[in-house]
Amino acid sequence: MPSETLQIPTAAGPADAFAAHPDGGERHPAVLMYPDGFGLRPVLREMAAQLAGHGYYVLVPHIFHRHGPAPVLDLPDHIGEDVRPALFAQLMPMIEAHTPERVLSDAAAYLAFLATRPEVAAGPVAVTGYCIGGLLALRTAAAHPGRVAALAAFHAPVNADGPAPFSRLTARVHLAHAAGDLTPESLADLDRTLATAGVEGTSEIYPATTHGFTMRDTAAFNAPALQRHWNNLLPLLTRTLRPT
Repeated sequence: MPSETLQIPTAAGPADAFAAHPDGGERHPAVLMYPDGFGLRPVLREMAAQLAGHGYYVLVPHIFHRHGPAPVLDLPDHIGEDVRPALFAQLMPMIEAHTPERVLSDAAAYLAFLATRPEVAAGPVAVTGYCIGGLLALRTAAAHPGRVAALAAFHAPVNADGPAPFSRLTARVHLAHAAGDLTPESLADLDRTLATAGVEGTSEIYPATTHGFTMRDTAAFNAPALQRHWNNLLPLLTRTLRPT
């Protein structure tokens, strides 16, 4: 599986990123994959390569590139509950500095970059994200309704911006919530927001999960939930990026 580290031109300077795609010289639909708050690291590279194996060009940007190249934190091989407070003390200033304006500026640069890649097919793209990356994916899809055909967000604070982003979506969605993050009542409220906005897709709580359930290198990892993530993500991409 070909993969490479890239530099993406942005208004704030070059942003490093990881890309993976099938071999063979053909063009493939593109997926912009936003990492969680712990950033671009081996587990995200593995997930990108796995997704690329299904026939996609997958780009994972370093979302905190304004603070230096990845990794901006010295992460352990396993992110246990004992180290999370110290890591988040370092992460939160960077998350707070990544304003909606910066998110959208970067998103435009990432999408423009994908349009230049010889491995990327013409047509719409998908965006997916994990944790804070899911919110970035939502903002990207809402800002580029003519370009983004699919949106998937996993254990993400998709309610952070209120109902406005959903009203601008044309993408089909899959929103997967951790049981520890969203109550059934909150899910019902979100479902009403999606229905009012005319958003098509699915929104569900993955049973017996905590925040971060897709990330194999954290204490929150849940193997059945990760498989459920693939079981929902792959059909969404097929339906939106490979129409018959």
